[in-house]
Amino acid sequence: MATGQKLMRAIRVFEFGGPEVLKLQADVVVPRPKDHQVLIKVHVCGVNPVDTYIRSGTYSRKPLLPYMPGADVAGVIEAVGDNVSAFKKGDRVFTTSTVSGGYAEYALAADHTVYPLPEKLDFQQGAAIGIPYFTAYGAVLHSARVKAGESVLVHGASGGVGLAACQIARAYGLKVWGTAGTEEGRNIVLRNGAHEVFNHREANYIDKIKKFVGEKGIDVIIEMLANVNLSNDLNLLSYGGRVIVVGSRGHIDINLRDTIAKESSIIGVALYSSTKEEFQQFAAALQTGMEIGWMRPVIGSQYPLEKVAQAHENIIHSRGATGKMILVL
Repeated sequence: MATGQKLMRAIRVFEFGGPEVLKLQADVVVPRPKDHQVLIKVHVCGVNPVDTYIRSGTYSRKPLLPYMPGADVAGVIEAVGDNVSAFKKGDRVFTTSTVSGGYAEYALAADHTVYPLPEKLDFQQGAAIGIPYFTAYGAVLHSARVKAGESVLVHGASGGVGLAACQIARAYGLKVWGTAGTEEGRNIVLRNGAHEVFNHREANYIDKIKKFVGEKGIDVIIEMLANVNLSNDLNLLSYGGRVIVVGSRGHIDINLRDTIAKESSIIGVALYSSTKEEFQQFAAALQTGMEIGWMRPVIGSQYPLEKVAQAHENIIHSRGATGKMILVL
């Protein structure tokens, strides 16, 4: 190793597998920003379910091994590469993606994936914006093409994406309903945009939703666990209704006749498929939400870098999310 190279602590993955493959190393070389890149001193990094799918090797996109996980970081610009004009050292920022990985003390990011973090939001909230809010905005406004006055059910609303979807839907004039599995989760959902919330651990909660919404049904369902809920979702929809699939952890059998009579749609959402222009559109709307105040990231469980394996275990197997999970460096 060349002398003078700065080292950092970081999580690296050398083989795909369970949470135990997340290895903390203290001798990782701090990367240097290249053309149109910035180096960020990471204060907080978000943990997302997709991080666990990539780590396990079951995701559609596999990184080359070894790699460092993490996309959503918040921190301060440490250095900028050539041809970067929008940022300077010392700027507070958040990201929607990283080049080098975010589970580290420093992270490289392409400058077009970096955004200013307003002073009214702290670094914990900054790390909760990237994947959750950009995914939620894309799902509600871009994929579902909602109109003010329509109804939306956020099925699994107490996690990072779910709460973001509730806040966005309420801000854009929708009737917002949510589900959550714990009392704490339901209270958080009600405080963040939902007009009504249902307990999806109750055996008859689908019947309660049907009774509440009446014969018309629900215009849009934002679905976090399609492999469990999709068949019920199709029965809850209105004529021309849309199920927007944000997450799924397996297979499900559905009766496609349920889509025919109502001319309903099932639409998948993958943030990485969005174009640069779409990211800019999403970012402009969310920056307005930050300024006006309807965008209020809710922080859930917090872990040090040493406990990252526990974080990965809990984000999949815990009995109820209550906000965005983060790693604090």
